[in-house]
Amino acid sequence: MKKQPAAPAPPPQLAQRRPSQGSPAPKAQEGVILFTVGGYKFAIAAGAVKEIRGMEGLHPFTLGGISARVGKLKYTLERDGITYFVVDASVHFHLTRSTPARVLVLRNLSTAVLVDSTDRMTAISALHALPRAFTGDEREWYRGLALLGGEVVPVVNPAAFLSKDDQEILSAGLERVRGVAAG
Repeated sequence: MKKQPAAPAPPPQLAQRRPSQGSPAPKAQEGVILFTVGGYKFAIAAGAVKEIRGMEGLHPFTLGGISARVGKLKYTLERDGITYFVVDASVHFHLTRSTPARVLVLRNLSTAVLVDSTDRMTAISALHALPRAFTGDEREWYRGLALLGGEVVPVVNPAAFLSKDDQEILSAGLERVRGVAAG
């Protein structure tokens, strides 16, 4: 009779932890904002969002050849002396065209995101790694997956809406246009 190999030990993050005396330590939680795009639900870290607003004050983005190069960029928004480049989330995530009605202005980035709606703010206690089946752009788009009320929700990476290269090109193009207008 062939002896069965012993089952491997679970990874440390999955191993059961024994509570010290008394009740177990509370799990760390992260606040997230739930939003929808094209009928799909997403989450973003609440700390990554500076403001949630309506569509008023958006200006169509037209900056020569740059507009064609960054096709997901639809508008700009001026807030507190900062120009935010507004990305259409349905184009970014390669979803069918949606009807955006809200704008998420991101903190510490010159990026804002068009979304269909915002749902609510909630907390997640675990962020699960993406399965290996995620092999394309989504490896950059998402920080991981969260389980909320029995539903798996991707948690977006706010820095992925516009790459650093895209932001530098856009900022330089905007400065060049402002310089021509001022001259």
